[in-house]
Amino acid sequence: MFEHARQELLTLRDLLRFSVSRFNEAGLFFGHGSDNAWDEAVYLLLHTLHLPPDRLEPFLDARLTSDERSRALLIIEKRIKERLPAAYLTHEAWLGEHRFYVDERVIVPRSFIAELLEEQLEPWIEDPWAVADVLDLCTGSGCLAILAALAFPEAAIDAVDLSPDALAVAQRNVADYELGERVQLIHSDLFSAVDKKRRYDLIISNPPYVDAAAMRALPPEYRREPELALAAGEDGLDLVRIMLRQAKARLNPGGILVVEIGHNRAVLEAACPTLPFTWLDTRAGDEYVFLLRREELPDA
Repeated sequence: MFEHARQELLTLRDLLRFSVSRFNEAGLFFGHGSDNAWDEAVYLLLHTLHLPPDRLEPFLDARLTSDERSRALLIIEKRIKERLPAAYLTHEAWLGEHRFYVDERVIVPRSFIAELLEEQLEPWIEDPWAVADVLDLCTGSGCLAILAALAFPEAAIDAVDLSPDALAVAQRNVADYELGERVQLIHSDLFSAVDKKRRYDLIISNPPYVDAAAMRALPPEYRREPELALAAGEDGLDLVRIMLRQAKARLNPGGILVVEIGHNRAVLEAACPTLPFTWLDTRAGDEYVFLLRREELPDA
């Protein structure tokens, strides 16, 4: 099928129609930057053809060279046969206007905390320039640590991850943004290897939060991501419980903890009925990210 397509598909419009049909036929799952076959095909083809990612229309009826068709069809075929998320095929992921390098050593960046950092966590942080120390737990590719450094220009950022592979990817991204003097990468299981004398104005985390039942039901695309970055025990709260027990001792007076927990709001509130969670508004709703002030957290 793909061999014949090399001869029959002449324009970008032809390739897009073919790609969407094949994606739908294959029953691909989307959720790593796009949520439908059309957007995924547009992204992959524009990237492969070195065209602007936000300018499809002028190029739709442009004829492609034989080499361009071959390269475009190869990435479409690979997406279908290997069920790789698009970000692993292009080695890039976007959070807003910010691009990050990714590969299969890290989870594909996607976090509601990113949009909250764009707003500098207003109104919960009154003066972004006064934020001096930030900790990013489970940093993965380093994307949230980098966004925190951009949001809080005077802050020193500690970015923690248990995976040496993830930290290697994060190091590349920190270097790309020329933030090596402000973002320190730390190999640690949550707080365990973080300097016990360090205190933070802000702790953020997008930790693993997929529960056991959901892990068993994951589509193939999500199974291509590191299990360490997804699985969080029977109810998805294994890491969050540790953070709630230990964060107070790591925060400055008035400091805040911001954690993303996916679809686990009801489970978390049932597990911690005495904690006064503040649920932050995101474009997807107010049930995915919570905030607690230091004074609201339990003693260890």
